[in-house]
Amino acid sequence: MSNVIESNLRQCEDLAVEGWALLVGAKPAATSLLRGESDAAARSNTPDLSSPQLNASHDHGAVPFEPDMRTASIDDDARSESRQPLGGWAKRLLDLMVASTALILAGPILVLIPLLVKASTGGPVLFVHRRIGFNGKAFDCYKFRTMVPNAEEVLEQHLRCNPQAAQEWAANQKLSCDPRILFFGKMLRKSSLDELPQLFNILRGDMSCVGPRPVVADELQRYGAASHEYLKTRPGLTGLWQINGRNTTEYSHRVLLDTQYVRTWSLRCDLSILMRTIPAMMKFDQTS
Repeated sequence: MSNVIESNLRQCEDLAVEGWALLVGAKPAATSLLRGESDAAARSNTPDLSSPQLNASHDHGAVPFEPDMRTASIDDDARSESRQPLGGWAKRLLDLMVASTALILAGPILVLIPLLVKASTGGPVLFVHRRIGFNGKAFDCYKFRTMVPNAEEVLEQHLRCNPQAAQEWAANQKLSCDPRILFFGKMLRKSSLDELPQLFNILRGDMSCVGPRPVVADELQRYGAASHEYLKTRPGLTGLWQINGRNTTEYSHRVLLDTQYVRTWSLRCDLSILMRTIPAMMKFDQTS
């Protein structure tokens, strides 16, 4: 009797799977895959009496992973993966248009600067650094190299020998007198031309034209609860921070501006920030 009931249930399952596949236009191969996943799910719901997880309470006080906790974790991961960056396709389209136009207009500069960097300092032209982007995904952020090759060692030694500089670094992650920066690098930073390669990051989808500046993993901790706002959008080449004082403001003010941008975003806001960016770049006293 139980075999007959099980057979009938199996037929109902097959009909349900095939019906769903036809509804979404799935191919026969996909139907087989769905059926296989259904079997796997059924097997996974069958308790395994030999599983060590049933004795988890005896394993050094380990907490058993309850089914509802597992379901909640899967739901959170699904929502995280399906989440779209701030602004969706409209913001992405604006990014592609602005970045493509900027690359064409800045073409001669993008050729000249690498030649000058190579001639004046030697070594690699680009500085590639891992930053945190949308949804916590790490990416390689590009800049023209403005520092000495052994920048990390120089910074560590400088902070060790200068308590005041260490305090400044801890507060703002920047130094007013940075020993790592080369003479030609200072010129690039003052004009913000060192960030031009990030136009390629925008085309790749790592960054946006407007948004919070990309941060490293350790730096994201300084956002505290506001880190959730940062992770909702792609980092930007420019943003509210760049047009409102930039390096003359405290880091907490930068976090406040980034949070405000995400919560009140609009295309009109992005266009306004883009138009105000060039005049802000001319304020060399506010750049590092």
